[in-house]
Amino acid sequence: MIRLEDTSGGAVAAAILFERHRQGSTATGMVLTMLILTDEEHQSDATSGAVFAARQHPMRIITVIPKPSGGGHTLDAEIAVGGDDGPGEVAVLRLRGELAEHANSVVIPLLLSDTPVVAYWPASAPDVPADSAIGRHAQRRITDTANSADPLADLVQRGRGYRPGDTDLAWSRLTPWRSILAAAFDQPIGAVSGGTITAERDNPSAALLATWLQIRLRTRVDIEWTDQSGIQSIHLSTNRGEMAITRPDGVTATLVRSGVPDALISLPRRDLTTLLNEELRRLNPDDVYGRVIRTYAEVGL
Repeated sequence: MIRLEDTSGGAVAAAILFERHRQGSTATGMVLTMLILTDEEHQSDATSGAVFAARQHPMRIITVIPKPSGGGHTLDAEIAVGGDDGPGEVAVLRLRGELAEHANSVVIPLLLSDTPVVAYWPASAPDVPADSAIGRHAQRRITDTANSADPLADLVQRGRGYRPGDTDLAWSRLTPWRSILAAAFDQPIGAVSGGTITAERDNPSAALLATWLQIRLRTRVDIEWTDQSGIQSIHLSTNRGEMAITRPDGVTATLVRSGVPDALISLPRRDLTTLLNEELRRLNPDDVYGRVIRTYAEVGL
């Protein structure tokens, strides 16, 4: 770990380059730059998740931690290049005092040329990420409403401020659920007249899942909030009987359909690295997410 105090973005970039040369390697294998804008509470998990994701997507990770109330107007940096953490590069930057308001000018010298930029806000995010100083650099902008103080209100703001290229990890967490449902819908299940999702109170993934189902099935889907974690079940009423997916233990789900033997399906909760890897596999806009998040913002549940 290399530590620099009272430094600059250019000096951090030079230190990374020097360390690369010292190791006899270059940054030519990097496929993207990830900018993480966060606070101290979330920076460790967010940076670690990105570091593990770099094993599949070699990248330069720049974690920016604004500390406007910090003493002085300085930039302190911690740098790691390659080694046990994988093939990527990591720079954790703490911007103190007035410098906290100028993260954009600090990170510009650190952006890899001719590679995409992904911006990631693990907790609070700008109302319109694409219009923020950091977001303007990024082809892909990732937020996580699950870490918000008010996830459902934040989800509405994500919809109002949506621009192509935005996504939220609350949506990424739904990929296995949507895959199971899509496969079930490929079979004749009959006309769906309504549905209910049982989920942890204010779970943003449940809200997005209900909205997606309402768009796809053109019927009302309600949510029953509970004190248990995550999404526990989905029940759909059809003219051929009930269809349900239940996951009481957060690991294995049971698919129940009338006239068909129950099926056990592996459905574990996925960690941050898995979610980031999924988002980094495709950097083009997710049109389905765009429709769902905007519909939620306009209509609600």
